[in-house]
Amino acid sequence: MQYESGQLVIVIEAGRLARNLPLTFIQLLANLIDGCDPNDWIASRSRIIQNIAHPNYRTLAASFLDRWRNDAAEISPQSVCIALLTAAESEKAHREDQSVEIVWTGPEVGVIPLRRTEQALLQLIGSATKRILIVSYAVYNIPRICEALTDAANRGARITIIIETPDRIEGQNTYNTLRALGPSVANCCNVYLWPSEKRKKDTNGKPGILHVKCAVADGHWLFLSSANLTEYAFTLNMELGLLVAGGAIPEQVENHFHQMINAGVFARL
Repeated sequence: MQYESGQLVIVIEAGRLARNLPLTFIQLLANLIDGCDPNDWIASRSRIIQNIAHPNYRTLAASFLDRWRNDAAEISPQSVCIALLTAAESEKAHREDQSVEIVWTGPEVGVIPLRRTEQALLQLIGSATKRILIVSYAVYNIPRICEALTDAANRGARITIIIETPDRIEGQNTYNTLRALGPSVANCCNVYLWPSEKRKKDTNGKPGILHVKCAVADGHWLFLSSANLTEYAFTLNMELGLLVAGGAIPEQVENHFHQMINAGVFARL
């Protein structure tokens, strides 16, 4: 991406920090930058980094400082502070607009209204216009979900599905994941699995399993649940989850899995 000016560099990088880090850290970084001397950059950079205890935050701060120095050195410390604090306050307001609903399959006791598991997932898929990410351990007998995914693909949404290895539990509850998704879904989605050679193993050689169950739409909706993509999970089991709309978390979850794909953790089928 080509930047038009140093100002745009700072705006973009400040926004990126604000989306991924707590407001208190952004305020600390802004205060440290406000007191730095651009004419003694090495000492100023070192002082800022030394005052950040969290190792991950320290790495991100160092990256921000280096980007400022290399691509926007003409921007004053005071202007950088304003950009950071503005981005942080904007992100705070955005996060406060977030809504969270409880999603449930199981006995109804009528204490509080609860969204049904399948209903929440169908709403997420039906709301997607750009992209959908689904991660599940088990996939079996989900015609309504498959139909919704096909409709989303026909609308132009890019669909990524990450699954446990097909026939992983053969001999206990045999299923074929790709067959369960159906040809229409398999043909319009990018399907990935976690190869056995990429997994940690215990002392007996038993590998870890992909036990995540979640879905993200357009970086805006996040469905996080104990439920697999199975008819039992939608109708008979006792399952608990959350449907999150807005805020930073849906996009962070989406980015996390796509970064693992880019890093080669998952292999495409």
